[in-house]
Amino acid sequence: MNIKKYLSLLLVVLMTFTIFTGCTNENTKISNTNGNEKIQNEYGIKIDENTVTFTDARGKSVVYEKNPKRVVCIYNSYLDLWYKCGGTVIGRVKPSKDKPVPGSENADIVGTAGSPSVEKILALKPDLVILSMAFRAHRNIIETLEQNNIKVIALDNEYKDDYFKTVRLFTALTGREDLYEKYAKQVKKDIDNIIQKVPKDKKPKVLIIFATAKNITVRGTDSMVGEMLKDLNTINISGVIGDSADAKVFSMEKILQEDPDFIFVQTMGSDKEKIFKKLKGDVESNPAWASLTAVKNNRYIILPKDLYLYKPNDRYAEAYEGLAKILYPEVFDK
Repeated sequence: MNIKKYLSLLLVVLMTFTIFTGCTNENTKISNTNGNEKIQNEYGIKIDENTVTFTDARGKSVVYEKNPKRVVCIYNSYLDLWYKCGGTVIGRVKPSKDKPVPGSENADIVGTAGSPSVEKILALKPDLVILSMAFRAHRNIIETLEQNNIKVIALDNEYKDDYFKTVRLFTALTGREDLYEKYAKQVKKDIDNIIQKVPKDKKPKVLIIFATAKNITVRGTDSMVGEMLKDLNTINISGVIGDSADAKVFSMEKILQEDPDFIFVQTMGSDKEKIFKKLKGDVESNPAWASLTAVKNNRYIILPKDLYLYKPNDRYAEAYEGLAKILYPEVFDK
């Protein structure tokens, strides 16, 4: 081999090596100069030896110290996940009877999720407050908390990717990589396995009704359960019974026209008797209701709150499987 061919070959090898080492995945662990492992940009979250940098639901980049000791959480679904990710709290809001959080019983109560007391929160002198941007009352206290040098984690956790991102954040703060494997990576694998089994030649029509003691509305694919049903290869008729302005309005006429194969009902509120009275008065009492395919085939289903109203969190795969068994019993209910 002459010198020119040798140099050409060496150049190709060097370029290949440079390209390979330059294409590190977002989730790859990289050793820093001190020999410590550093995870960069996983779900947009930067983790180093002592801090975690996260862009929250406000679009604000915040740097948090790892292992916060004095934490207040004012949303129970996040509280549940924080404990599962290895955290503890000194303050919480009034617990839900439908979804208690074991281990948090001794934490001080600082109001309700819909009406947290900023005075009680400040009295606890927390390092960190975890809250939800879905609540106006939470948004309204952020400025006061930050003026008192309290770090805030402002989350908007509606879809499954939001859940995975939250697990990444929480386990980064607690330093529990083992729990990240368990509650994010394994849950994702389980969900993907369920979705892969869904028949590709079927597209059942579905309707999601959201019922409270005061209102009956419908939900589209831009909701937690709506996303699950979309992943399970269904057609949500609320996407075709109206434009975006009235997509959540319950219309018996349009529902009869679309005639869904399955009707799923989410209920919210503690007074079940009033909720079901509202359903009966506004929905079931209509003479045409019994003519719907879903009703005739006993596919009018009240969903359990713990999996389909509250965030399922680590039970996400269980929630997917529950719907899959209803939609495709020939595949999943064997």
